[in-house]
Amino acid sequence: MASGFFALLDDIATLMDDVAVMSKVAGKKTAGLLGDDLAVNAEKASGFISDRELPVLWAITKGSLLNKLIILPVAFLLSAFIPVAIKIILLIGGLYLAYEGAEKIHEYLFPHKHAKSTPVPENLSKEQMLEREDEKVKSAILTDFILSVEIVIIALGTVSGEELPTQIGVVSVIALVATVGVYGVVALIVRMDEFGAKLINMNEQTDSFSDKVGQFLVNALPWVIKGLALIGTIALMLVSGGIFVHNLEFIHDLVHSLPTILGEFLVGLVVGAIVLPLVGLGKKIWKSVSNK
Repeated sequence: MASGFFALLDDIATLMDDVAVMSKVAGKKTAGLLGDDLAVNAEKASGFISDRELPVLWAITKGSLLNKLIILPVAFLLSAFIPVAIKIILLIGGLYLAYEGAEKIHEYLFPHKHAKSTPVPENLSKEQMLEREDEKVKSAILTDFILSVEIVIIALGTVSGEELPTQIGVVSVIALVATVGVYGVVALIVRMDEFGAKLINMNEQTDSFSDKVGQFLVNALPWVIKGLALIGTIALMLVSGGIFVHNLEFIHDLVHSLPTILGEFLVGLVVGAIVLPLVGLGKKIWKSVSNK
């Protein structure tokens, strides 16, 4: 009886060790998407009234956790009964990531004028402000759902050859990091300017050390968000290219002589350059058909 108990403990320890090792591998594969997730959510969680930023962020975090509770069981069922579906979804996700990255690069190189939005009146009632806040939260949760699907599928693809308990452990760890880690950092980012303002107002002295640090934090916030967006765009191309390089042998053979990071970036760039105009053409056709 005792030997059976210790054997069970040994099995659990082995499983946890496998989960820890594979989580590191999966973490590297999903790091790019986590960076993009961070950049997107930092942007979406900012712009609210100061005392509403953290409640809004908490609402988005709860929505993100619910997203994971929906996505994880479906992903595990597919992995157990229709494993080929994981690869198909992974490749579709790769196309989406390449398109998203290419769209951002195209917008940067060839910026176009956006339609002027109607100015938002400053004297909104409390109900109107809460309604606008609710709309932004729903939009952020929807974006989180799309990114969460990609993160879970990529993590699952990394451990597709492992036993199901290991898959569940690794992907659950990555999903938890994608929620707690990302939104924890987002909370720090969106409060940078608030913390900076408190440092500036800490004393009545001018040009004090706290003033300098506070001013730096206030001025740094928009640059941090822009920097995260740039890193996220590069990461999109790397993750997308990595999906195709590691899952399609003929593409792997084309770039195997190049350094890994360069080969994956180039593949992501080429795929994005192909998908971007095709999606644009599809949008034009859909618009012309829907207007008839």
